[in-house]
Parts: sequence; C-alpha cells; structure tokens
Amino acid sequence: MRLLAILPLLLAALLAQEAPPAEATDGREVREVLSDLVLGKGGEEANLARLGEFGDPLIEEVVAAWRIGGVLVAPGAPPDGEIVLLKRDGGVVELLSGQPYAGSPGEAKVNRAGRSLRRKLSRIVDVLELASPDPGFRADAAMKLGSGQNPDFLAELQARLPKQKQAGVRRAFEEAINISLLANGTEMQKLAAVEWLGDHDSVAGRDFIRKLRDNLEDEAGDEAAMIRKAADEALDKIASYEKAVEIKGTLFRGLSTGSVLLVVSYGLAITFGLMGVINMAHGEFIAIGAYTVYVVQNIFAAQFGAGSDGFENYFLVSLPCAFLVAALFGVLLERGVIRFLYKRPLESLLATWGISMIIQQLLRLQFGAANVQVASPEWLSGGFEFSGVSITYNRLFLIVFAGVVILMTWLLLRRTPLGLQIRATMQNRAMASSLGIASNRVNMLTFGFGSGLAGLAGAFLSQIGNVGPSMGQAYIVDSFMVVVIGGVGNLLGAALSSLGIGMVDQSLQPVLGPVMGKICVLIAIILFLQWRPGGLFPSRSRSLDD
Repeated sequence: MRLLAILPLLLAALLAQEAPPAEATDGREVREVLSDLVLGKGGEEANLARLGEFGDPLIEEVVAAWRIGGVLVAPGAPPDGEIVLLKRDGGVVELLSGQPYAGSPGEAKVNRAGRSLRRKLSRIVDVLELASPDPGFRADAAMKLGSGQNPDFLAELQARLPKQKQAGVRRAFEEAINISLLANGTEMQKLAAVEWLGDHDSVAGRDFIRKLRDNLEDEAGDEAAMIRKAADEALDKIASYEKAVEIKGTLFRGLSTGSVLLVVSYGLAITFGLMGVINMAHGEFIAIGAYTVYVVQNIFAAQFGAGSDGFENYFLVSLPCAFLVAALFGVLLERGVIRFLYKRPLESLLATWGISMIIQQLLRLQFGAANVQVASPEWLSGGFEFSGVSITYNRLFLIVFAGVVILMTWLLLRRTPLGLQIRATMQNRAMASSLGIASNRVNMLTFGFGSGLAGLAGAFLSQIGNVGPSMGQAYIVDSFMVVVIGGVGNLLGAALSSLGIGMVDQSLQPVLGPVMGKICVLIAIILFLQWRPGGLFPSRSRSLDD
C-alpha cells in the first residue's frame, strides 16, 4: 500500500519536469537591500536594480508600510549608526534581523519615500512575483501580466524570459509575451504572436486572438489579411485541441467514476453475485469503512498531532482497519441472520433492509446525524495537469486502488485453497459438502470478504465525498446495476460494466446535464437488459440455493 501511495507522487514529479527554483534568494540579502534603500546607502538605482531580482513578499510589506509611515529609523550602535524599523500588528521589529525592537519606539523617526521612489517601488511590487522562488507563482504572475496586455510590463516579461530554466515556467512566459504582443506589437509581431499561440494550442490566448481578428475585420491591406487568415487557422487549431482535451478529460472522469463504482460494487458482486444473497445493508458496510477511517484519523491526530509526519500515515493504516472492521460486521451478520435465510431471498432482502436502518441509527447515535470531517493526507491532496487534463491525486490513487482490488480478488479466488473452496461451494453446495468442504465456514468467510471490500470502498470514498450515516445508500442501486449488467456471479463482468457505466455517465452529463444524463444511463441499462437479460457474461453455474 505504501508503494501505491508513492506512485501518484512519482508520476506527478515525472510529468511536472520542474527543477529546483532558479531564483530563490537569501532573506537576509533582501533585508540588507531594503535597509540600504531606506537609509540611502549604496545608491538608489543600484538598490532598486538588486531589489527587482528578488521575489520575497517582504518587499511588498515594506513598500506598503513605507507609504503610510510604517517604516522608522532609530539611532543604533556603530558601525551602522542607524537601525531601520518596521511597524507590524504585533509591534515594531528591526528590518535587518526581523527581531522585536528592544529600544524605545519614541526614539525612532518616521521615514517616508519620495514620490519618484514610490513610483519605482510600485513597479517593482507589480512584477514582484515574476521573481518568486516558487515556479508556479512565477508562471501565474506572467500570465496575469500578459493577459492585462499592459505595454509597461511587456519589456519586463521579455527581460526575464531568458532566466526561466523550467520548461513549464518558460512556456508561461512565452505565452504571456505573445498575448501581450497581440495588442502592443507591430503588425509582423502580431502575426508571429498569432501563429505561435495557434501552434502551441493556447487556450488562454483564444479570446485575444478572436478580439484581434474582429478588430481587423474591416481593415484593408495585405498585412491585415495575413493576420486574419492566421487568426482563423489559430482558432481552428485551438478548437481542435480543446475537443481533444475534452475527450481525454471525459475518459479520465469516466475511468475515475467507473473505479468508484467498481470498488463500491465489488463487495456486492461477491455477496450477491456469487452467494445469491440480496444484502440491502451493503451500503452500511461502506459507511462502516468510512467511519473507521474517521476514528483512525482521530487516534493519529491525538497521538501525533494533526498535520504532523506521523499523522500523514493514518490513511495507510485505516485501509486494512476498514477492511477488517467491515468484514467482522459482515461475519456477525452472516452468522446471526443470513445463514438462516439462504433459501428465502425475499426474507433476506427485508431482513437486511431492516438491519441497514438499525446500523444507520447506531451510527447517528455514536457519531451524530451530521457529516463528519475526514482530512486527506498531503500525498493525496492536490493534483497536476497532464496534456491539458487536470488530474487529482486522490482520483488517480482510486484508479490504481480499483486495479489492486481486482487483482487481489482474482488471486484469492483463483490461486488460493480458500478461493477453490469458495468456487466449489458457490457452484454446488451439496457436492462441496460431500467432499469435506466446511460450507458454513466458507459462506461465513465469503460474506465477510465481500463486506470487507465494501469497507475498503467506504475508506476511499471518505477521501472524495462526505462521510455520514446514510452515505452508502447513494450507491446501492448503482452497485446492483453493475452486478446485473456484468452478469450475476462474474467478477470480470462487474469490472467491465462499472467502467462502462462510468464512461457513459460522464459522456452524457456534460451534454444533457446530471439529471437527464442519469436518466439516459438508466434507460440504456433497461434496453441492454432487454437484449441480454443475463448481462455481459451470463452465469452458467448453479446458485447457492440449488
């Protein structure tokens, strides 16, 4: 499981292709330059030039304080002679050291910058994030300034472009420069900018290209005609790129939604598909798994502290705990109720439905009726962009997790003695018993395993949705649909049907909306079952009731 936790982070690192920040600076150096600027040491222009190379937020704080009399100068010991102070909400601190000022603030005098210096400092603050140590901040700042198409910032962007060593940040600067050139360049520069934005599938530049195209609609001349033609071609390229991104995004969302259905329904595929038990309390086993994660989270928070390195491991520990707790409840349900109702499907349906109500009420009594808060560990938070598609770590982990569930279930049923006994018992219980297989024990373990899978589903659903007493009810109908479509008793069919339903659902929702999309999926399922009542892979084995 730890390998699975690291996998998304490794994938993101490979895709990001980002080196360590190229423009990181020492905070002490920034403080020295600011102090020299206030005291008039070293030359104003030289200090401003150095200050423009830093991306430290302290610059903005000092400039803002300087405008309103928040920068003071106090007498100090030789050789410095004077100390620059900065007013903050918590008091007065020495600018150079950042430590609280030990002297009397009454000895200090307010220092104010002249109008010319304030204008120069304002310009530095405007482009401050272009020198940020964080590559993401630099890229966002470049796009913000480029999209503003202010000619004052174009030269700044062009001057800083050669310093950008990371591919993603350099691409952002180039895109920002070309967007700005659409409004501030010569005719030939505008033509080159349009071609660059089209060749690089710039979605951010699409509206600016369209605006330029509209402005040149009535202009005559060869250059205007060339720009209009290039703009049309660029807009077509960007539109094609957006369609491709939409398709890839739909595939990822469909795979993600299908993985949710698969993890949720695989336990039901065991209890209903293989055992023939209609378990209406399956959703409550999902909730039990989710609440187990919540309890483990609270234990780790109390033991290590929320946000600590130790707390980050709570989810890895909660996965086996969720499986075991849900499996234990499943075993208790099978021993206490289900084993008396194997040949009475209607009674088992009603009994498990009543038990689901009891479990929901117990969860409300223990944890309250409101949803509880389950925090995601740091390695499951956030995401990255790949080929224009936003991919979150928790969804990527879920897809990998679903694959592991399929593999482990297959290995259990096909490569272990217990799996052989399960298959034998499910195909012909009487014959299995006559061969010495303890059918009652196999039934108990099978039902417990299916319930444990439901608990695992709840554990991961706690990372992407709300955790409440009735959270599992939202998945009951979908889970039964997955099992029936795939073919009752066929785990491969359940996997394929869950992915298929997820893909169809995510393809229809953007076009028809969530409600109509869901209705169309249900209609498609009904029509499919009319054509193939046995599902994708009709079962040819005898049920447990035989």
